[in-house]
Amino acid sequence: QVQLVESGGGLVQPGGSLRLSCAASGSIFVIYAMGWFRQAPGNQRELVATITSGGSTNYKDSVKGRFTISRDNAKNTVFLQMNSLKPEDTAVYYCNARLQSRRSGGENAYWGQGTQVTVSS
Repeated sequence: QVQLVESGGGLVQPGGSLRLSCAASGSIFVIYAMGWFRQAPGNQRELVATITSGGSTNYKDSVKGRFTISRDNAKNTVFLQMNSLKPEDTAVYYCNARLQSRRSGGENAYWGQGTQVTVSS
């Protein structure tokens, strides 16, 4: 089994900062990429940022320059530093990992349970 556990969400004022963390654990053979997605009420889940094990990153346009994704491959952990937060960033943030488990024959995607980020004055 594979588990992703997120932490770091909360309530902040506009312009504030939060750092999200996500640790993957379980029967993992190799992780190819990890990232963050978010979903606001009534909206579809959207990509926020991703990072490969080699360090290549990808960001949603609206968060570029404000958010930074990073990882600790040795600990199977990904982080999202969120600065200059805006009310529009309010959503449930979900951790995602593309990996191969020791029990599966190929690559699969796994999701965390989500952590709430609320930006409000």
